[in-house]
Amino acid sequence: MLDLMDGHVVRARAGRRDQYRPLQSALCRSSQPAEVVSGLLDLHPFRRLYVADLDAILGRGDHRATLEALRRAYPELELWVDAGFASPAAARDWQAGGLGRAVLGSESLAGLPEGVACPPGGLLSLDFRGEEFLGPAGLEQDARHWPDEVIVMTLARVGMGQGPDIARLKHLRGLAPGRRFYAAGGVRDGADLAALAQAGAAGVMLASALHDGIFSRVELAAFHSG
Repeated sequence: MLDLMDGHVVRARAGRRDQYRPLQSALCRSSQPAEVVSGLLDLHPFRRLYVADLDAILGRGDHRATLEALRRAYPELELWVDAGFASPAAARDWQAGGLGRAVLGSESLAGLPEGVACPPGGLLSLDFRGEEFLGPAGLEQDARHWPDEVIVMTLARVGMGQGPDIARLKHLRGLAPGRRFYAAGGVRDGADLAALAQAGAAGVMLASALHDGIFSRVELAAFHSG
């Protein structure tokens, strides 16, 4: 995961964006996006990178130039980008620019969409803060609006080392057994990764645990080959 704000990668903590500060990481020497991505890829050859453009989400600009530079530098790296799309149409228009797959965050949606809440190839992020769902009422329970791939974003656990919300992941999987779910928020160690895999997660969003040096190259390689 890469959280972009004011030209820097920032350290996300519990979704309290007014408190986010430029990243300090064991993997790189600065919070500049290019250097952070280089540090991540030196640790492990990740194939996908989730990017939250927080300026776009907050309606005060965007990091499109940064995304274009990353695309040029790492053409094989698949970008999943949440840029505050208010509708499936807005996500579709952005995705047509070829910078990656659009992630439609439920917190940014202006209303409950007609049909699936994502353009083809896009993803939906179901955003939660504690027990509160952030988005149009009913979207978190009505799987008819969900695309094939869904992120379960537990903001209160992001960067807090409290462990992932496995119960919520299991609940949402029960509503849509055929979808692929990705867990975001709270991973502390390899045991959490194993627990999420056992709970049926198709993938996991990692940030703090990587930058804090919790996972070694060997551990990440073993997890991805398992």
